[in-house]
Amino acid sequence: MNLVFISPHFPLYFYNFCDRLKARGVNVLGIGDASYESLPYHTKISLSEYYKVNNLEDYDEVYRACAYFTWKYGKIEWIESQNEYWLELEATLRNEFNVTTGTKIQDMAPMKYKSKMKDVYKKAGIPTARFRLVDDYQATKAFANEVGYPVIVKPDNGVGASSTYKLKNDEELDFFFATKPPYIQFIIEEMVPGHVETFDGVTDKDKNIFIASSHVMLNSIMDNVNDLCDTAFYSQPVEGLDIAEVGKRAVEAFDTRSRFFHFEFFRLDEDKEGLGKKGDIVGLEVNMRAPGAYMPDMINFAYDVDVYTIWADMIKYNKCFYDIERKYWVAYIGRREGIWYMNNYDQIRQAYGDLICLETDVPEALSAAMGNHVFIVKSRTQEELIDIIRFALRREDGTEWM
Repeated sequence: MNLVFISPHFPLYFYNFCDRLKARGVNVLGIGDASYESLPYHTKISLSEYYKVNNLEDYDEVYRACAYFTWKYGKIEWIESQNEYWLELEATLRNEFNVTTGTKIQDMAPMKYKSKMKDVYKKAGIPTARFRLVDDYQATKAFANEVGYPVIVKPDNGVGASSTYKLKNDEELDFFFATKPPYIQFIIEEMVPGHVETFDGVTDKDKNIFIASSHVMLNSIMDNVNDLCDTAFYSQPVEGLDIAEVGKRAVEAFDTRSRFFHFEFFRLDEDKEGLGKKGDIVGLEVNMRAPGAYMPDMINFAYDVDVYTIWADMIKYNKCFYDIERKYWVAYIGRREGIWYMNNYDQIRQAYGDLICLETDVPEALSAAMGNHVFIVKSRTQEELIDIIRFALRREDGTEWM
């Protein structure tokens, strides 16, 4: 089996996907824009071969890399990246090389355009925020005044929280129109009074879910990026929760065959006319790839499994060989440079060292959303997990972040 993996070196932990595939006898053929010499050791040994291009944005270069792999190894059977940024590149290459294991470019719109995602959510009976494309100024202003400020503007086809803003009044809308990049198509939507909960997992070729988890955001990625604040979220069990029922409907509605999936929902913190009652679930966005921000590792810690192995077994055998049983609550705690905290890193380690699963610095390219230094911790109870988050993020003056 020949699988092309685009950009296996970034983020750094993506070598895990390639490593598990290679261990199963798959030819893992990497394409990236970094020199082979600069690749981390773990990335190098996880690949069967690596082809360097000068620029992954240059489609002709990437096409030639795939053509070379086809000449040397035979038919390409999978093209993957697990990176939102490259999903359309993957889908275009699947067309060119007749790769049937994954979405092709003509079917990609519902997975990339936020305006199109809403149509699929609606067909699945999942409500979404009212919106319109940002085009005519007067029509956009009328929409903002109809739904009421604040409103959210964001790229219709965007990655993460980049270029996403909360506008509080007509003056901020005027400034947005005066300064927005002309090459980005934005949408504007009503503000949803809720917090984000995800539904993440791996499916087989028939959309059967091998493993699923859910992560509860304690603040929004948009605020992380725009305000450079702390980042914290935790995984919750999905068994018996409404998030699992709604998530399964979303899995059925979208092209999730043989995929990692990452769905984002709002849980309403108060009643919202047209959307639902407090506690109801509202559709937000769809990401047809593994969740970011070390969430795959969090799933590993919560279930005591290896989701990279589950994904690789799905690719090679269309089977899962694990007994799936959740064992821990797990939290991601991202601290921010420039904020003064009551407890330093050593104090966190001394207090909770046996519960720290992972500690690492975040690459600068990802730190706006993820924080600069991360602790991932686990606990048998939700109460203890929240206590650890409070301890790690408590300010020097004693005030609480949460």
